[in-house]
Formats: sequence, structure tokens, C-alpha cells
Amino acid sequence: MSVPRSNIVRLDGVEKHFGAVRALDGVDFQVDTGECIGLVGHNGAGKSTLMNTLAGTLAPSRGRIAIRGTVEENYSVIRAQRLGIRCVFQELSLCPNLSVAENTRVNHASLKGFGWRRRSAALISAKLDEIFPGHGIDPSDVVSDLSIGKRQMVEVARAFTVTEAPLDLVILDEPTSSLDAHTAGQLLAFVRRFVETGKSCILISHLLGEILDNADRIVVMRDGKVVAIDNASSFDRTRLVTTMGGGNHAEKPATRAETIAKQAGPQRVRARSGRQTDSTELVAHEGEIIGLAGLAGHGQTELLLSIFDARAAGRNVEVTAPVALVAGDRQTDGIFAQWSIGKNIGIRSLTRLRNGLLISPRKENEMAEAWKKKIGIRTPDMNNNILSLSGGNQQKALFARALGSDARIILMDDPMRGVDIGTKLEVYDLIRDEAKAGRTFLWYTTETDELEHCDRVYVFRSGVIVASLNRGEVTEEKVIQSSFSEAS
Repeated sequence: MSVPRSNIVRLDGVEKHFGAVRALDGVDFQVDTGECIGLVGHNGAGKSTLMNTLAGTLAPSRGRIAIRGTVEENYSVIRAQRLGIRCVFQELSLCPNLSVAENTRVNHASLKGFGWRRRSAALISAKLDEIFPGHGIDPSDVVSDLSIGKRQMVEVARAFTVTEAPLDLVILDEPTSSLDAHTAGQLLAFVRRFVETGKSCILISHLLGEILDNADRIVVMRDGKVVAIDNASSFDRTRLVTTMGGGNHAEKPATRAETIAKQAGPQRVRARSGRQTDSTELVAHEGEIIGLAGLAGHGQTELLLSIFDARAAGRNVEVTAPVALVAGDRQTDGIFAQWSIGKNIGIRSLTRLRNGLLISPRKENEMAEAWKKKIGIRTPDMNNNILSLSGGNQQKALFARALGSDARIILMDDPMRGVDIGTKLEVYDLIRDEAKAGRTFLWYTTETDELEHCDRVYVFRSGVIVASLNRGEVTEEKVIQSSFSEAS
């Protein structure tokens, strides 16, 4: 006889308006004890807005929030945390100028008095060890010095630390978006252990396999509404994509015959990782899609940045064409937060947008509107501030900036972070079409499935290329095996 689950959270008829935009449109949502809810939907569907409402960072325009059956009249972040509700936001919220231990103290007012720093360090270290064995993070590390993957690990671990306040529900908004497959597996295994203790999680992810494999129930959102709720066992990938409104998209990586038939064009990039002149050399030709793989933080981003600034990289890098970068850490390295969407897209194409000595607003607007249509940026007005977009739509703007420029080499630093499946498939098509037209792509990704689109894959470990795999050789097992081996 199964024990009935009690209700932790219930939202009834919740609406959230931002001016004329209705981000949430009468949402009913509940979470019970001892379950993992998978929340899916395309960018702009309302998922993050709903979770911000549940976490107390946004007040609903209308509707009711009840925690364990009690209606909350003045719900806030502090109230949510006292009731045992935590959130790991898609846009990470750590203070970059503080250490890992000091950031942990921010969430725990009880860590005070003599020795608080030592106790905070012990608290976060224990949780990092539990969730991410072998993480390599010291509590004294300053957050701004950490890679985005390690920052994500700290943010996740901090959410699960406990002092005085209880912990019953953790909201994870794209928690694996900056993690490699190995580290993501560690986190998801921990989430299942956490849920088995009677606690609960809400897992938001655009990686549908993560949702199908780890959720107990799945909630699908579209245009600010919940359009489907069912047990995870009742869904498969096709039903999920269709319910989200994705139609019948199908991934179309090049066939083996197409790969063999591709003739190498002129060399566009030659580079060696790190300072070792005897390490494996990365070579990319015109029209190639080159993948960079391996555990996160092992030199992939550093190599891309050295290619981006080849003049400062010295003898280890040679670049023969204009370069553009699609940043994965869009908040730090990608967007101009005070600018409009259109200006963010046009910044890499100023020469083409000039009218005499000045930038032509007409040309800038035409470019922005063309890319809004081509890549599906969800906004009523491209003159709105870039921060008015969801995270995934901000990433689309960064793609539009790079692909709309004169660059013949496109560097992509794990660019699909927080991007929905439908948009991913559209971008994959764009990348293949641009490669056929002669553009060269260097693509660092933590998603092994994306490596299927690459002509060749270089695997990194400890800042060095340790393996070079042709398309037909690439499997998740080979990538992981190479990631833990020494350079040959």
C-alpha cells in the first residue's frame, strides 16, 4: 500500500504581467513531497518566470500561492527560504568578488561570530564533495576566478546546504547547462538520492533526456500556460517536443557519405593548446565544423579565446580570416546589458551599418528585424533592452551577431546553454548551411550529442589536446575515456 504524498507547494491561477506582455497566464501548479518535477517548454514559455514567482523574487500580478496548505499573503525570498524553498537560477547569482565560503555565508545568517568563515568553508566543502566528487574547488577561491562550470557547481551545492532553515524543495533552472556529461551525471544522481529521502526538486532543462530519465512527473508550458501534466513514463521525446509546440523537427547531421565527400578547403585555423609545442595540433579548414570536447574547464575556452585574439597568442596560433565569438557565459562575455536587442546584434557589423561617418538607425533596424525573423527571437520590439529577453533568446541574439557579421570563422563557447530543443535544431541547420557556404566553425560543447554535427573532434584534458577523433569515431564513451587519459 503506497503512502499518499503531502503537498508542499500549490499555485492557483497565477498570472504575471510585464507591461503588455503576459508572461504567466493563469498557471495552476503543484509539487508534492518526494518527487522530481520536470518542467519543459521553449524559450519564453514562462518557466523561469514561474520559478521566480515560486522562489519569491517576483510577486504574482494575480493568483494564489499556498505552502503546505497555508496561503501566503506576503510571499518573498526570505519567506520562501524560511519555508525550505531554494532556487538555483539560470543566470547565476553568486557575488563574483567574494570567495566560495563568503558566498555560502550569504545564504546562512546563522553563520556568524568568531570562526564563521571556517564553518562556512566546511559547510560548502562537504556539500561539494557529496555532489561533485573530485570537483577541485577550494572554499577560499574567489568566484570570478572560477570557470562558469565551477561557478555552477558552487551555486548548486550552496542551494543544498542546510543550517537553521529547513530544506524541502530545490528549484534547479538549467543546472547542467555549463557542466560536462560526467559532472552533470554526478548532479542528477544526487538529485535522485535527495528525492528518495522525501525531499522534492523541480528540474528545468532543455536536455529532454535529462527530464525523461530523472523526473517523476512532467509539466509542459507554452506561451505562459501549462499545456500538459503527466507521469514521466507517459512521455517520450517525440511527445514532449510535439506538446511543447516543436512540430516534427528532426536532427539531420551529415551522413557518412557526405562527410567522406567533403573536400578540405584552405586552412583557416592552426593552433596548439597550452604552451606545449609538442601537443596535438588543431587544424580547421574552410567549410569544416570542428568540435572541442572533454571535461569542462580543461582548456577549451582558453584555446578559443587565444584564436579570437590570435595576435596576442603568439606562435601557437595562426588565423587567416575574420573571427566572431558566440559566448556561452552571455552575462559576463556576451551581452551589452544597457543596450537594445538590435544594438547587441549589430555591434559586430558596424562597418556595414554605417551611413557616412554615423551608424544608420534604418540599417540597424533592418538587420535586427531580419535576424528576429530568421532565428525566431521572441520579442514585440527589437528596440527593447536585451535583458527583457529570456536567457535562451539572449543567446539567439548572440548567434545573430556572429552569423550576421563578415566573420568567416565562428568560435562557439558552449553556446547552446539554456536554449530550447526547437531553437537548437534550427541553429544546427544554420550552422550546416553556413559551413557549406564556406564558413568555419570551432564548437566547444558539453553536450555529446552535438558532436555528431562535427567533422572532427578534439578532446581536451588539463589544457592539452589528448585525442583527435573523426566523425565516425565519436561516441560518448570514447570522449569520456579520452578525458581521463593522459596526452599521448
